[in-house]
Amino acid sequence: MYRFIKKIRRIGFSIVFGLTTITAFTQQSYKPDWSSIDSRPVPAWFEDAKLGIFIHWGLYSVPAWSPKGTYSEWYKYWLDNKKLFGNGDFTGTEIYDYHVKTYGKDFTYADFAPMFKAQDYNADEWAELFEKAGAKYAVLTTKHHDGFALWPNKEASRDYGRPWNSMEIGAKRDLVGEYVEALRKTDIKVGCYFSCREWDNPLYYPETMDIFVDRHFYPQLKDLINRYQPDLLWSDGPDDISDTIWKTKEFLSWLYSESIVKDSIVVNDRWAKFSDGKKHGDYYTREYSANDAVFDKPWEECRGMGFSFGYNQNEDLSDYSTPQALVLTLVNIVSKGGNLLLDIGPTANGKIPPIMQERLLQMGDWLQVNGEAIYGTRRWRKTTQWSDGDRSWKYKGKYYVSGNAILKQTVDPDPGYAVQEVFFTSKDKNVYAILPKYSQQILLKDIHTTSKTKISLLGCDKEVKWTKKSNDIQITMPSLTFDELPCNYAWTLKLEAVK
Repeated sequence: MYRFIKKIRRIGFSIVFGLTTITAFTQQSYKPDWSSIDSRPVPAWFEDAKLGIFIHWGLYSVPAWSPKGTYSEWYKYWLDNKKLFGNGDFTGTEIYDYHVKTYGKDFTYADFAPMFKAQDYNADEWAELFEKAGAKYAVLTTKHHDGFALWPNKEASRDYGRPWNSMEIGAKRDLVGEYVEALRKTDIKVGCYFSCREWDNPLYYPETMDIFVDRHFYPQLKDLINRYQPDLLWSDGPDDISDTIWKTKEFLSWLYSESIVKDSIVVNDRWAKFSDGKKHGDYYTREYSANDAVFDKPWEECRGMGFSFGYNQNEDLSDYSTPQALVLTLVNIVSKGGNLLLDIGPTANGKIPPIMQERLLQMGDWLQVNGEAIYGTRRWRKTTQWSDGDRSWKYKGKYYVSGNAILKQTVDPDPGYAVQEVFFTSKDKNVYAILPKYSQQILLKDIHTTSKTKISLLGCDKEVKWTKKSNDIQITMPSLTFDELPCNYAWTLKLEAVK
């Protein structure tokens, strides 16, 4: 069993809850029904974190190819079924044709397993990069829909009838274990993605789902939990299968009441087709969406830097989000109360592609200056301030919204369309106004000042001049040269003691 020196685990409860709440939390037992499960408080660390790193890494990282606008981690499904889904018009045979041309007709997906060697994988380097990016949690695909486990799990190999985990074939290493050990040396929370769906598992059929759940799914999931004690479980792919068959209520009751991580664990909402028609889990998830919604509980948007989660060598620079777009995407999401789970796709040898490293470092540089307006904040009474014009601009992509779409809604609008000219967040008694453009004159609308109001520019010592103008605030920004600007991409005004 994987061993590491266990750091003191810190449960991120808000100070207002105090020690009484912590005691109540740790002693609570949750019954296997939704009213009881949904009553569990969400550990506050998650809503405070704001930025996480998603990591899609597995056998699909060997071919690392898919038509633009599709998910490369679905390579096996596209190959076997000769169909494609995504942004674009496809014949469906693109992956099959590429595969036969590159590897030969008799080369199976399972033949990628010995090639997944991870020879350059250095989890400590990953962790250092994530710290520099300003991420507060990370989520690794410990097992995707192909069923291949990145840790020494016996259920994977037993039920597939072949070596089907990274300790037995390919890398011959506990890839999850190394990832966990590296993150535990930092303050970054450990997340584990775990797929419900398994395309090729011989038990994953309607008539044997009960056996799959009891013999494979839960023993494997509990092995992951007990070995690595993750802070977050990111479930995915439950298909159109009910929570009764998945035994979701029984599992979450055990997880919240009896498991080794019962007091600190956070889970998402992708566990089943919930029989009551509602969403359950500690937070809601969205994927490659427009980020224009506001929710009644914690939520998270996940997306890649391009149009794929797994590394896709077929994508070009134009397919990647610009650093400005990624910063404004984060700001937009946080202003509406959400987290951004930004994906990277390492290569099969375990290296994070340089463009992905660069984007993470660019975000980290921005957060060094503006993190006060992001981490630990909450949605304010209004999330954005719009300019005049039509607010109905929509991205014209078929399914997945480009990360660069936010630029059309902020700094590069199409003629006649409005832009979000200010994003707001709040923390304690402060409000933060984040500006996509650095303009000399800015009018902050419908904000009431007090005799104690102070306004400053994060990262800059020069005075911000302002006057009250009816129910608005007229701002005169400091005159700065390019070299004097505290950061790139967006700038933050800190408003203290406003109503």
